[in-house]
Amino acid sequence: MWLNEEQVLDSAIYAYRESLLNSIPNYIVIDNLFDITKLNEVMAVLYQAHCWQAQTHTYSALYVDSAQWQNTSIDERFVQRDVWQHETTGTSGANSNIAQQFLLFLRGDEFMSLLSRIFNVPLTDINVAKPEINTNYFRLNPTDFVNQHADDSPGRVVCMLLYLNKEWNKNTGGELVFLGEDDGPIDIAPVYNRCVLFDPSSKGSEHWVKEITSENTNKYRYNVTSWYWST
Repeated sequence: MWLNEEQVLDSAIYAYRESLLNSIPNYIVIDNLFDITKLNEVMAVLYQAHCWQAQTHTYSALYVDSAQWQNTSIDERFVQRDVWQHETTGTSGANSNIAQQFLLFLRGDEFMSLLSRIFNVPLTDINVAKPEINTNYFRLNPTDFVNQHADDSPGRVVCMLLYLNKEWNKNTGGELVFLGEDDGPIDIAPVYNRCVLFDPSSKGSEHWVKEITSENTNKYRYNVTSWYWST
């Protein structure tokens, strides 16, 4: 239901594996991995302003409050963005909300099995205390940022970024940038239904997000971020 079947054929998965092994960092970009009609339904939920809450991280601490944030130097500020709030969607249960259904799919057996095949590594949430907080929607406006960082937590073997930005163009900014090899950064535009998968322990996988350059302060860059662990 959620996947574009043409993008998960055996031949496609073989090509993804080859690309992973021959890139620095080990990453692949898959366009149109998901069913476009279902993603459009998800976006109808994400456009609701009341579902979002500001989130701030420093390099030394995650989920810092306003007081901590104000006392942190600019150089130590790592993330400022909005995070989607499951409990404010106005639904009585996860299965009644299309956006929540998609998050559940991304942590379900079918999708994790697909990632296991691509990366040739078993994935499991058996040792993850709160799997649900590791898959969520985020948005950035022109005043927000995600500065350079690595996602290589112990046992984390796959990171997924899915972009949900319609009518995005090269003048809007917001590109994902991998550090790459030998000072050769790799820019990836956050266009609609583009999925980026990468090994966070691979060389050059440190990354950041370019500033959004839109003059419209209500312009948002939407994405799903999801992290996965091995046994």
